[in-house]
Formats: sequence, structure tokens, C-alpha cells
Amino acid sequence: MLSQLSVSGKFSAMRKGIAVSPGVAIGKAFVIHEIFVNPDTKRLEDNEVTAELAKYETARDRADADLQALYRKVERQVGRDEASVFLVHRSILRDAAFTNKIRGWVVNDRMTASASLHRLLGEYTTLLTRTNDEYLKERLNDIRDVVVRLTAHMSEVIQPNQNVLDGPLIVVADELLPSQAVALGDVDVHGIITQSGSQTSHAAIIARSRGIPAVSGLRGILRLVKTGDTIVVDGQHGHVEINPNSEELAAFRKLEREFFDLKDQLAENRDLPANTVDGTELRLQANINSAADATAASAMGASGVGLYRTEYLYLTHPDVPDEEEQYKTYCEVIKECPNQHITIRTLDIGGDKTVPYLGHNHQEANPFMGWRSIRLSFEHPEFFNTQIRAVLRAASEFPDGTVRLMFPMVTTIEEMRRLRSFMKRAKKELGERGKVVRDMPIGMMLEVPAAAISIELMLDLVDFVSIGSNDLVQYLMAADRDNPKVSHLCQPLAPSVLRVLHSVIQACDKSGKPVTVCGEMAGQPKSFVLLLGMGLRRFSMSPAFIPSIKELAASITIDEAEQIVKSVMKLKTLSQIKKFMTRQIQQIAPQLAMLDTD
Repeated sequence: MLSQLSVSGKFSAMRKGIAVSPGVAIGKAFVIHEIFVNPDTKRLEDNEVTAELAKYETARDRADADLQALYRKVERQVGRDEASVFLVHRSILRDAAFTNKIRGWVVNDRMTASASLHRLLGEYTTLLTRTNDEYLKERLNDIRDVVVRLTAHMSEVIQPNQNVLDGPLIVVADELLPSQAVALGDVDVHGIITQSGSQTSHAAIIARSRGIPAVSGLRGILRLVKTGDTIVVDGQHGHVEINPNSEELAAFRKLEREFFDLKDQLAENRDLPANTVDGTELRLQANINSAADATAASAMGASGVGLYRTEYLYLTHPDVPDEEEQYKTYCEVIKECPNQHITIRTLDIGGDKTVPYLGHNHQEANPFMGWRSIRLSFEHPEFFNTQIRAVLRAASEFPDGTVRLMFPMVTTIEEMRRLRSFMKRAKKELGERGKVVRDMPIGMMLEVPAAAISIELMLDLVDFVSIGSNDLVQYLMAADRDNPKVSHLCQPLAPSVLRVLHSVIQACDKSGKPVTVCGEMAGQPKSFVLLLGMGLRRFSMSPAFIPSIKELAASITIDEAEQIVKSVMKLKTLSQIKKFMTRQIQQIAPQLAMLDTD
């Protein structure tokens, strides 16, 4: 119904983006830049100026103390060069011109200190974005970090307008970063729309993990929407409606109710086994970022955790988590895991996920293909070894076989050998400290085409393989998934992608090495059926998708899935494959059609 109305042009304010998380949601717009900046525009009274200056000075002293502590901690745990970014931030914080402008606006223009900081950031942004000097452009990021730190100290926590929090909300942002997602806390978010991003961006992953309808790639949406507007998000077809009229709203509310009713029905299968019609047992595991996600995975009927993204501990940490903090966090997560089976991935920083103390205060021409993941870990061996020790310690607190350790972005045999030597070194160091640790299965995350092509040569060095389809697809297609100009090429159902996946699954099966797909395609009905027909029996996905995939598995036999794969492998174009698979899903499980994105 919705797609027919949309095509007919009935909704004049309809905007088309990338469908990233299925379902329909209606709520009030909650514009992210207003949440996190939201300067106080009140004009100070004469008797308030002195107190406002004192407030700024106190915030500056606290921010300076933060930066000194950060410098010492990062210097100790990572290195002096990596810690130097905080010396740059201190110099900005204490810069006379910076401080004098703030004081001048408070005294002469009667502006609050937070409004003055917002104004100053705007001036620097206008000035530095016009330059072609890359060094000066990078300084803008430093200035922004300092302003955010100062503002946080002045307000402790920046709270959005409480009136906006009433009722369901649709978050509107350029892109939703991990730290921003955490800051949303318990806000009643029913939908997410972003200007940039793709089906595998942070916003998409966060939305799918929570079962929230979402649309990305809506360029210019921040110019069209203000906080408080009524927004409709159709995450199946990638449509967003701004301030619909009463007739349109009634139609969308019907679809929204149907979406929630279906989710409620599917949730009832959480305790049922994940089996196909002919009795083949599957492992439907969850991708998680935290202990809270692990709890949600248990509630959704997951058989374990196939991917624990440890980088979110670093991305949301106020400074650098040390070994003891990591050990306690990993223990907490393992305790919450379904059946206490978990695959922990080491730090996957880089690309679109950065922390300043690991040298990412500069711009890379091609960050996704650059200094990231284990390449970055090799550059900081002590830092990397700290994480491995913490994982080994946590794993030893639980029964044998509970924890597996996985390394991201492995490209060559030499890298895998080096990673095994890191494991030996970490165990030796813990032994010297009197810690008793056990061996654990170690594996590689297959994301790089070079590793996919030579997978047979690498299998002797690993105990298992996890296919990270998000990155594998963009590398195979030579297309940045977060670049709206080329993100249309990042399609998991592309013929070339399916052929590579088929060959990797066959190679792992032949060698007897367990293989899992832990990219987002594991939880998408069309691709799930194809992976099943290729021989895959382990899937890891956003917790919210587990009930629908369990339902789909219970509607198909292995023979049917294999026949579908044979038919698809004869098709030559993405369009043909999508149309064919849409028909197949409608025949196999028509009740799940609204949970499959376009």
C-alpha cells in the first residue's frame, strides 16, 4: 500500500533516502545538532556578568585538568606521540585570543559563555572550511573538541528541551555517532533519519540493533526539518514524510500498528529452536556493543554472541580503558550473553570510528582502506597487548569454550602468524604475573578480498572464520559505503559478492572450520535464504532481527534454499536477483515482507 501511494506522488513532502532498518514510525523530530549544541540565547543582566565569567573560568580549569590527566594516561598506555594531541587541546584552551573573545562577548554583548563558545566555533568553522590547507582544516577538529569539553563542564550534561521529550521521537542527524547514541540514553526514540550514511553506517547498525525504523542518505534533510515537526519514517522503502496531513497520517498510523503487531507476534518464538522445516539446526547469534545489548539478545532468543564490538568501549570512554577496566567489562558482557557463548573482536578503530589518542586527529585520503583495525593495533603493540591480556583473563573466569577471540581485517598469512605470536606473548606475561589463563579458539574476520581469494591458504592458522560482509562488500565493489555518490554499489546481493561468499563458505566447510556471517546481510531475509542455500549454518545479526529470521528458517527447507541459490547464480544483474528474491520471500514467508528493506 505504502509503496503504491509513494510512487503515485500522493505525498508531496515525501523524501527518498536509503532504506536501512525496516518498519514504520511516527513521532516528533528531535534534531541532533540542537540536542548537542543548543546554546542558551538569553541576554545576561548586568549583575550576572561576573558570575558567568567565573563559570567559564571554572569550566576552563576543569577542562585543563581533564586534558592533563588524559595526556599522562595516554602517554603511559599508548605513547608520547599519541598523547600529544591533548597538548594541542590545552594550548587552544589557554590561547589568549580564544579566551579574550569569549570574555569580550560575555562582558560587552551580554552573551552566556555557552552561546559565546557556539559563536566562536561558528566563526572558526566558516574561516577554516574555506582554506585548502589540510593542517588548518585538521585544527578545526581540535577546536571543536575543546568547545565540546568546555560546554560539557559548564552544563555538566547538555539536556534537550524537556518539552520535546514527550511522546515518541524521530532522531534527525547528519550521522549518528556512537557517543551521541549513548548520550541519548533512555530517550523514547521510535525512528532515525540521517543526511549521510548507508545500510552499514553507525546509525543503521544502532537502529537495527534496537529494531527502530531508519532511513539514511537524505541529503539536505537538516535544512528542511526542525525539532518538533511531525515525521513519518518508512524504513522498508526508504521514505520520510514531513508534517503529513490528517489523511496521510491516518494511513501511516495503520501501517505503524501493523509493524508493531508483527514484531509482537514474532517475539513469541524466542524460546523455540532455530530449525528449518526439515529439521536442520541453525545458530542464530547476535552482534552486540555492550552488556545491555547482550541482555537484549537473550530476550530475543539468540543462541549466543557472534560479534562483540569492543571498540564501543573505547569510543564511549572518557579517556583510555586500562586492563582492569577492560577485564571487568568483558566479564560483565560474558555473564549477560545468551548461553554464555561469545566471540570477542579486538579493537576495530579507523575508517569512520576514531579516537584522538591513536593518531586519528589527521585526515586520510581513504580511511577505510588505510590505517585501521589490526594495522593500527600492530602500530601500538603495548596497547594491543593490554586488550588481549584483558580478554584472556576474562575468558578464564568462565567454562572452557565460552569465549572465542577474533581479529579484524586480516589480509595476509604473515599478519595471522604475527597475531598468534601476540597471543603467546600475552599468555606468557600473565603467567609471569601469576595469572592462570587457558587457550581459546582464535579466528579471523574475513573482510578483505585478498583474504577471501586466498582463504584456503589461511585456514590452517585459524580455528574459525567470521565473514564481515559490510566491509567485504565495499572493498569488492571499490565503493565507500558512506559516500552517497557510490553507496548504491554496496549491494550484498550483487552477483560478484554472492560468488565470493559462496566460494569462502565452501572452502571453510571443506576444511571443517566453522564459518559465520556477522555482517548486516545475515539478518536480511533475501540474503539469509541465499546464505542458507550456500551451506551456511551460523549467522550473527542485530538482536532485533533474530525472531524474524527464526520465523523465516521455520518456513523453508535446505533443499528449497539450495534450489534458489542455483537459480540466482544463473542471473547476471543485481536488479534480476532482487526481483527474484522479493518473489521468493513473498512465497516462502509473506508475513515477513514488511521486514525486508528495498
